[in-house]
Amino acid sequence: MANASAHAAARLSAIRRQIDRLDEQLLKVVNRRARLALEIGSVKKRRKWPVFDASREAFVLRHIIKSNRGPLSAPALRRIFQSVLRECRRRERRQKAAPSVQRKA
Repeated sequence: MANASAHAAARLSAIRRQIDRLDEQLLKVVNRRARLALEIGSVKKRRKWPVFDASREAFVLRHIIKSNRGPLSAPALRRIFQSVLRECRRRERRQKAAPSVQRKA
């Protein structure tokens, strides 16, 4: 019984290490996406276009949901990506309001 418990604890630890590595990858990808959104924001600012584009956001959400293979549900993915999109817009608006914002290379 103790051996099985030790094995389960080791397995749990290994899975958690994998999750930690994935979380780091997610962080890099989300920040890369935000940097690209800021580039789009710069173009929109020069053109005096609005930050929010409802048709683009609807496309992004449809695309993500269509591409989903689970196990997360469509509503769960919608909430996650709406949050990412909202934070990117928030950052874009801050950049729009402050033209001298410095970006990390």
